[in-house]
Amino acid sequence: MAPADRVRAAYEARGQSASIVIGPGLNVFLAFITCGIFGLYLFYQLMRRDRDHLLRRYQLLEGANAFAWERANTDGLTAELTPAFERTAVHLETMRRQTTEFRDPAIWLLISLLVSGIAEIIGFIFIDQDLDTHDRTEGALESELAEICARLGQALPTPDPSRVKGRQNYTARIVVTIVTCGIYHFWWLYDMQVEGNRHLEANWPWEDALAVAVQAMVGAQPS
Repeated sequence: MAPADRVRAAYEARGQSASIVIGPGLNVFLAFITCGIFGLYLFYQLMRRDRDHLLRRYQLLEGANAFAWERANTDGLTAELTPAFERTAVHLETMRRQTTEFRDPAIWLLISLLVSGIAEIIGFIFIDQDLDTHDRTEGALESELAEICARLGQALPTPDPSRVKGRQNYTARIVVTIVTCGIYHFWWLYDMQVEGNRHLEANWPWEDALAVAVQAMVGAQPS
């Protein structure tokens, strides 16, 4: 697909991959009263959301970057904007590599069935690390694209660096989980739902602005 079409397809796919977990507190309660069975379903959904979100955001931002490069060529701005595009290429490569990590939700669910508890803790750590690396990288990429698009005549908001939450204290969480005989695990499960929700919601305003900007530039192109 053309870059503009890739942006539109990734934007329209948000409902499938960027799913908000409804009722995280109720979900934890259900996991508790079902002796962890519902928790396995939640774990599957968290791994699926992590994998799908990383891929969709890469596709969205890669398409936006390619579209901006096309417009820079059309407007005769490639020489001026080449340093910015070299920086975006570095960030995109980091995001691309994240999409190749072992995050298949079905396999992780199977592992969790075999070694329940341990697999989920490892999965939580991977998801949190993904979120931290992803948020820092996409924030830097969004800033670069905002400057590029401004030069191309379309304003995009600059991402707020305070949205990056930082990594959890894994050692402390594991120790508390052991000391509480697994009770803290349910609080950890709650955190994984809420922090993922916050990340998705923080992404949406910038995505909306990007979709509008790309559409405006497509409409401005000579036929």
